[in-house]
Amino acid sequence: MSNTLQVKGTELRYLLTAYLFDHGAATVAELVDALTYHGFCVAGRPSKVVSDALRAEMAHGRVRRLVRGRYGPASMPRGTEHRIQQRVLALQARVAEMSPRAGREETSPDLPAA
Repeated sequence: MSNTLQVKGTELRYLLTAYLFDHGAATVAELVDALTYHGFCVAGRPSKVVSDALRAEMAHGRVRRLVRGRYGPASMPRGTEHRIQQRVLALQARVAEMSPRAGREETSPDLPAA
């Protein structure tokens, strides 16, 4: 079983949009690296999938293209921002459940387990 969660469609768009609003402008390569770092993957060629998702977000006015391959946050209503954040938190929880450490109690190496 892989420790990554494959995302597409709305889930991918929301992850990318939330990342841009949290971290500011980023290149497509940086966004792909951020997805991988946080335990997500996409099917197909990652740069194309991510740029296609960002193009859809540009149509909604939430993301703007700064130069070729570099995108930044635009504007977003509070209600939409809240909905996106809740979906992102739910996706992050799903990745955490898939983690090899999920369900295991963390103990310090210095202290015996109770």
